[in-house]
Amino acid sequence: MKRKIIVLVIVVLAGAGAYTLFSGVNPLIRFEGSLSIPATPDRPWVSESMALAMRDPPPTATAGPMNWREIAPGFDVAELPAIAEGREVDRIMLARIDSRRFRFAVRNAPAANKRLADWMSDLGAALIVNGSFFTKTGAPETPIVSDGAALGPTTYDSKHGAFVSVGGVASIRDLQHDDWQKAFQGADDGMVSYPLLIASDGSTSRAPTGSKWLANRSFVGQDSAGRMIIGTTTDAFFSLDRLAEFLKEAPLDLTIALNLDGGPVACQGIRLNGFQRKQCGRWEMRVQYGQPRMAVPWRVFGTAPMPIVLAAFPRT
Repeated sequence: MKRKIIVLVIVVLAGAGAYTLFSGVNPLIRFEGSLSIPATPDRPWVSESMALAMRDPPPTATAGPMNWREIAPGFDVAELPAIAEGREVDRIMLARIDSRRFRFAVRNAPAANKRLADWMSDLGAALIVNGSFFTKTGAPETPIVSDGAALGPTTYDSKHGAFVSVGGVASIRDLQHDDWQKAFQGADDGMVSYPLLIASDGSTSRAPTGSKWLANRSFVGQDSAGRMIIGTTTDAFFSLDRLAEFLKEAPLDLTIALNLDGGPVACQGIRLNGFQRKQCGRWEMRVQYGQPRMAVPWRVFGTAPMPIVLAAFPRT
C-alpha cells in the first residue's frame, strides 16, 4: 500500500510539474501558492536530515573536516560536512573568491525562465549562485543593482545586509546603522537580502530564532582577508538560526555572512579550469496553520528557475 501511495504522489507531482512547465503558467513554486504537501518525519519525501531537524529540540551540528583546494589563483573550493549524532546531516558546497582576481555581477531574469544551466551557458561565468528574494512573477523583492541599473522596490526598509560591488571591489554591508541607498551609491552591482546570519559585530541575533523553516540554503559572506565566501547546502537540515550558529563556529574565518534565498532555488554552479560543480536545491518545509508542509520537490520535473543570481567572472 505504501508503495502505491508513493507512486501516486510521484504521478501527481509529475503532472503538476508538466502543467506548470508547458501550460504557460509561471513555474515558480512559492509557499504563497497552493502546491505544497504534508511534511511529517515519517513521510517518504522528507529527507532523513529534515526528519532529524524536526525533533524538539533538534540536535546541534558541528563542522567536520574540510580542506580548501585552489582551482585558479584567487578561487578555492571546498566541501564542509555538518555532523550531528555521529553522522553527516548536511554538507555545504563552498567557494572562496578573491575579488581582486574575480569580478562579481548581479543579474535578474524577471520572466523566471532561466535555470542554473541556462545562466551558466548564457553568462559564461566561473560561478553562479542564486541571489536574493523575488516576487511570484520573478521580479526582485528587495532592491538590487545590476550592471549599474537599479531594480526592485525604490522604498524598502532593511536592518540586515547587502552584497555590494563598487569599482570592482566586493563586500557585505551591515545595514543596522546604515541604509541601502547609501550602500548602493556608486555600485556596479548589489543586492539587499536577509537575514544577516553573522553581523559585523560577530553576533547571530538577527537570524529568527525558533523557526521551523527547513530548506536548502545559500549564503554569501566575507572572511578577514576580504575574500568572498559562497556556500550552498546539499540538504535541508538547517533553520536560519542554527545555520548562523554553525557558520560562526565553522573554520571559515567569516567576519560577516548574509543569507540568500532558500529552498529549491538554492543552486550553485562552478565551471573553471576543468573543475565543475552543479548543486541544486530540493527541499523547503514550513509550518502553515500549525502543520508542517513541504513545497513540491522540484527534482520530480527538473531544477527550479533562478530569477536572481550572483555571478563571478575572472578578471581579464
